[in-house]
Amino acid sequence: MKKLLVIVAILAAFSVNAQNFQLHRDLNRDQFTSTFEMFKMDSWGNTFTFVDFDYDAENGINQGYFEIARVIKTEKMPIGIHIEFNGGVGSAENPDMNIGYTINNAWIFGLNYAKGNAKWGYSTYAGYKAFKGAGEANFQVTGTWYVNLFENKVTLSGFADLWTENGLTDKTVFLTEPQFWYNATKNISLGGEVEISNNFANSNEFAVRPTLAIKWNF
Repeated sequence: MKKLLVIVAILAAFSVNAQNFQLHRDLNRDQFTSTFEMFKMDSWGNTFTFVDFDYDAENGINQGYFEIARVIKTEKMPIGIHIEFNGGVGSAENPDMNIGYTINNAWIFGLNYAKGNAKWGYSTYAGYKAFKGAGEANFQVTGTWYVNLFENKVTLSGFADLWTENGLTDKTVFLTEPQFWYNATKNISLGGEVEISNNFANSNEFAVRPTLAIKWNF
């Protein structure tokens, strides 16, 4: 799970401030993932960040990943300037020992457009993606969305990413994580997500990975 985000029901540049904590049970990988998300607006745009931790039964945390994005936009600007940094670390087992690894640091510089209200909204950006050690130029396109239904008792949200990792001639990665939440109270939501991916996380295959989750809204 890259973002449990879900990233983004809060990416709505339309709520003033938002924070939440999510705990997901990955039914395919048989592990837990926790996510903390924060979204904050100010007079110069907005800031979004999240941190994921994956857990297994034997070693506890086996991967950590975070993203932080800043959109620079004033009321007079129809399109915002998007700046983002991603990175992480993890460990993997082999027959002899645990091996540590890093998730390649990446910077994204692009343009952002968002629109919405209390019931629905979306945000999208496209930009140049700079990977550490990448031999060719890369790009990323991302869209996020949210819809509140039945007097805000149900929320549909999620994101979709498309990016390259070594130029247009190498593999292109697709990742989307639509989420469903039943808002039992103001603070507690029950639901989950489905991670749908292709060429993601050292896999050259198409994969579908559902989760069950609980979310605490601060």
